[in-house]
Amino acid sequence: MTSASAAIPQQPGRTKAFLRLVMIEHSVFALPFAYIAALTAMFEWDKNIHWGRLLLVTICMVGLRTFAMAANRIIDREIDARNPRTAHRELVTGAVSVKSAWTGALIALVVFLASAALLNPLCLALAPLAVIPMVVYPYGKRFTNFPQAILGLAQAIGPIGAWIAITGEWSWTAVILGLAVGIWIGGFDLIYACQDVETDREVGVKSVPARFGIPGAIWGARACHFVTTALFVWYALATDAGTFFWVGLVIVAGAFLYEHSIVKPHDLSRLNRAFFQVNGFIGIALFVCALLDLLVRGLTV
Repeated sequence: MTSASAAIPQQPGRTKAFLRLVMIEHSVFALPFAYIAALTAMFEWDKNIHWGRLLLVTICMVGLRTFAMAANRIIDREIDARNPRTAHRELVTGAVSVKSAWTGALIALVVFLASAALLNPLCLALAPLAVIPMVVYPYGKRFTNFPQAILGLAQAIGPIGAWIAITGEWSWTAVILGLAVGIWIGGFDLIYACQDVETDREVGVKSVPARFGIPGAIWGARACHFVTTALFVWYALATDAGTFFWVGLVIVAGAFLYEHSIVKPHDLSRLNRAFFQVNGFIGIALFVCALLDLLVRGLTV
């Protein structure tokens, strides 16, 4: 290998670059709550874990999220190019072409729809409706100061869809969990958006921090997470949850308090820790506690 060729950075493979584009590891934020909904529905149905359906729920969730992230990156690529924080993203640097991104997005969409069709007729009928907020969200920052509300709606679909995947019927109990998840994710996205305030104002991107300032966004996130905690409590009561689930809620409440103690309007230095580590921990911790609770109450593996 010549010195000249050694100096040229190796480009990741197409698949690896696409997975980086859609941040596949961030599935940790949504999947645990889909599993909580699916397993609770199984418990109420016949107290048995149906592994085939759980696998299809996983494929649906990953497929829809992959489509949503790819579409988001494609739609926002010009805005991303003007933001120093996002200028390294794969569609901006050319590591992934727009054609490849659309190909991956459409494959993920087909996988999602096919998996929904294999679950039950109601899942297939509602699947196209689930796609709409995923596409509307990236455009939201162009016409509303509250794009996080659209993101929250998109994320609320996961637990609701997972419950329907198991039972084939609509469930207002699942709606409670879906709203909790949507408001939770919308809340921490308020925090995440604080790091782009100046760039958003220069570029013309709309958001709560850009319109109302960082203090307003932080207080908005705190309000969201207070409501999230209340909805989790409501869900626990609606499903007659046992001790382990309530322990999980105490852990979640503590994590929220920690998250808001390390992110302040005048100090965003630990924002990434709050966004990636704390929120990832919340999803996993509550899922583990919910699973233990269901197993203790009689869920059969």
